[in-house]
Amino acid sequence: MSLAQQPIIFDCDGVLINSEVIYHAVEMEFLGQIGLTYEPIAYRTRFTGLHGRDFMAAIKADYAALAKGPFPDDFQESMTTEMYRRMETELTSVSGIHSFLALHKGPRAVASSSGLKGLKRKLQITELAEHFDNHIYSGDQVEHGKPAPDLFLMAADRIGQPPAECVVLEDSINGVKAGVAAGMTVWGFVGAGHADDGLADRLTDAGAHDVIVSFQQMTDRL
Repeated sequence: MSLAQQPIIFDCDGVLINSEVIYHAVEMEFLGQIGLTYEPIAYRTRFTGLHGRDFMAAIKADYAALAKGPFPDDFQESMTTEMYRRMETELTSVSGIHSFLALHKGPRAVASSSGLKGLKRKLQITELAEHFDNHIYSGDQVEHGKPAPDLFLMAADRIGQPPAECVVLEDSINGVKAGVAAGMTVWGFVGAGHADDGLADRLTDAGAHDVIVSFQQMTDRL
C-alpha cells in the first residue's frame, strides 16, 4: 500500500504540535516547587505519553516516598492552567505537517493521551483539527491509557481499519509500546522541538519499526 493511501494514526503532542517543550518546562517548574526533581531524559522516558491520571498517580507516589505530607490539593489544576495559558500564545504545529496532510489521502485519526477538551483546543490553535474530521480520540475515552493498546485499537476501529494495516506515528516510549501492543506498524518521530539526540535510539529500543526525522521525509515518501 502506498503511503498516500496508508491509514495513519497520529499521536498529537510532540508529533503534530510542538507542545512537549511547553509541558516539560511547566512540569519541571511546578514539580520543583514541591521538591520533586528529575533528570530530564529519564523524566521524558518515564512520563511522556501518559494520560494525566497515570502521570498524577506516579507523581503522587514519588511525593509520598519523600514523606513530605499531604499532596497539594491545587497542584494539578494550577499546573494545567499554566500549561494552557502558554499554549494559547506559544503553541505551534510541527514543521511540514500541514503540507503532508494536504497530500495524504488515506484514513487518519489522532490518538492522544491528552484530555479530550484540551486536545481539541490544541488542534484548533494550530489549525489542524479540520484535517481529521471527527476522528480525534483521547485517553479520556478508554480505561487503560498508553502504553496499553486500547486507544490505538479504538482509533483503528473508528476509522474502519484493521490494526495490522495501520501505521502509528509516535514520539514517546509509552506511545511506541502502545502501538506495538496494538499490532500496528510503529514509526518513531523525532522531528518536533523537544527531540534530543538519543530519542531515535530510545524509540527503536522500545519497538519502533522505523524512525521519521521530519514531515518533509514523510512527504518525500509520497
